[in-house]
Amino acid sequence: MNKQNVVVLGASPNSERYSNKAVRELTNHGHNVYPVHPLSTEIHEQKCYKHLDDISCQVDTLTLYVGKARSTQLMENILAMKPGRIIMNPGAENDLLESKARERDIEVILGCTLVMLRTQQF
Repeated sequence: MNKQNVVVLGASPNSERYSNKAVRELTNHGHNVYPVHPLSTEIHEQKCYKHLDDISCQVDTLTLYVGKARSTQLMENILAMKPGRIIMNPGAENDLLESKARERDIEVILGCTLVMLRTQQF
């Protein structure tokens, strides 16, 4: 398996949320997970980061669990990270971010991280 550095933007401490399940499943699949949530300190025993700028490693995948308004606000921070790819989960689609990312040769996938993990497409 190819272990990746994965940022979960919009990670939630609420176990009912898909972003919370994504942190758990990514961890279970052996990836280095960097949950981003402004108020949480830990999710599934993974240190939580308040801001994208707090993450200094090379990011292979950034998986998006925030709405268009929030990701537009964070667009420059997201693009500055130069992730290898961005997964826009259902409800997190952002046409402007998608086009700006593609201009910078960042792969954009419109899909579900949880489904991708379960079907070995991650």
